[in-house]
Amino acid sequence: MANDRSQREDYTAPLRRLLLGVVLLCLLGIFLVWRIDSPRVERFRAQVVDKVVPSMDWAMVPVTATVNLIRDFQSYQRLSEQNRELRSELRQMRAWKEAALQLEQENARLLDLNNVRLDPRLTYVTGVVMADSGSPFRQSVLLNVGARDGIVDGWATMDGIGVVGRISGVGQNTSRVILLTDASSAIPATIQPSGQTALVAGDNTAAPAIDFLENRELVRPGDRVITSGDGGVFPAGLLIGQVAQDPGGRLRVRLSADYERLEFLRVLRHHGTAPITDPGSLVTPDGPVTINQRQEEAADG
Repeated sequence: MANDRSQREDYTAPLRRLLLGVVLLCLLGIFLVWRIDSPRVERFRAQVVDKVVPSMDWAMVPVTATVNLIRDFQSYQRLSEQNRELRSELRQMRAWKEAALQLEQENARLLDLNNVRLDPRLTYVTGVVMADSGSPFRQSVLLNVGARDGIVDGWATMDGIGVVGRISGVGQNTSRVILLTDASSAIPATIQPSGQTALVAGDNTAAPAIDFLENRELVRPGDRVITSGDGGVFPAGLLIGQVAQDPGGRLRVRLSADYERLEFLRVLRHHGTAPITDPGSLVTPDGPVTINQRQEEAADG
């Protein structure tokens, strides 16, 4: 076995060297033929190309497919990068859209506050609603204005349309507003156009009840309900809502304030009416007028 292997190796090595030499000679001959600048050689090269190249189309198919695959992959990479960029821009646009919607809502609420027609003698402080109580037994909200802004207990608060509640609890930087719907809320009111006086009392429902009505026959659903100013707590003439009737036949108030979107509230500065200590001064503020004084006033006139 060892002799057979050695004999095969003795024949194989010279054959390899011979084959390598032949290949090198062929390559050198092809190089020389391809480099010779002669019309006859040029015709020979053209004939070789005509014979070989058309028959090599089958060999170029994998190469062409590979090149096209590489190009398609590069195009897919570019599309993937553009898709990621577009998704990132879309997320940013959604964030900007949400911010724009919030700003639009806040702007609308502020415009509503500016459009409220109030007594020129009343001034106000606008606060932002920070949180609500979240309790079914106590309905209130917190404002970011307090004693530092001059807020006083009992002052009325309004949104862009109607009365929301009153201040009940003032801190240095915050204050609490008891809503009209709270069970502890009761506001003297006037029903127009009949002029009936009543008490709007909250009962933890969305529509406070109307109590102590003088003559119910003069009141109809849809009548306006405004503050009467009785008691000196609330200014007179502030819109509360409209009269409505529940299924049980009880009169209630459909509040004009939008309790679903309490974002900004206007706190009205109202120091109450001046106390009357001398009823006679309403008729004659400077005391009784004598005949001599009347004669002097007539002479001055």
